[in-house]
Amino acid sequence: MHTLPEHRGHCPYCGEIICLLIDSSGGSQTYIEDCQVCCRPIQVRIYATDDGALQAVELFSETDVN
Repeated sequence: MHTLPEHRGHCPYCGEIICLLIDSSGGSQTYIEDCQVCCRPIQVRIYATDDGALQAVELFSETDVN
């Protein structure tokens, strides 16, 4: 059984620390996840190597997205 790594980051809206379980097995990806505190939609960007190793996780608000 594969355990997903936990990422702790700050919500770009309310600033609270949130915990996300990260599945990088699908490679680099972007998805939306709601903040567990303020319920606003956070864009989560996962950067992974070709073999699925996690490199970085970034959290953005809707207005921060490029």
